[in-house]
Amino acid sequence: MGSQDLGVRPLALPLLADENVHPEVVASLRAQGRDVVTVVELGLVGAADIIVLRRAYADGRVVLTHDADFGALAVHAGERIVGIVYVRPGPISPRFVIEALASLDSSTVVIEIPFVVVAERHGDAVRVRARRLPSPPG
Repeated sequence: MGSQDLGVRPLALPLLADENVHPEVVASLRAQGRDVVTVVELGLVGAADIIVLRRAYADGRVVLTHDADFGALAVHAGERIVGIVYVRPGPISPRFVIEALASLDSSTVVIEIPFVVVAERHGDAVRVRARRLPSPPG
């Protein structure tokens, strides 16, 4: 990932949907023309988060998840990532997540790789926090 990757919109990149992301959310993203593969499709159901994170990085994909552990692996353990989009609260309903992602997509968030973006929904409002991470050495 080089300087040509500066200033990306988080959902414009290829995505890897964690197993906790509802199939309706994946279908909605695909209907919008987004490049999405799932943990299920890759045969990684039940795999450790670090395995999923490493596969996403190897494939040049952003992890879409409801699991905060991915961010901890990237921030505290220094795992290499393209990005993580963490939707909170967890999988309440597919419509809830689809609307939260639509809010993220229509926001002004543009960030450099590697990144963690948190889209946290409160009632009808979605609060978006974005953090660019330092690239791990090596």
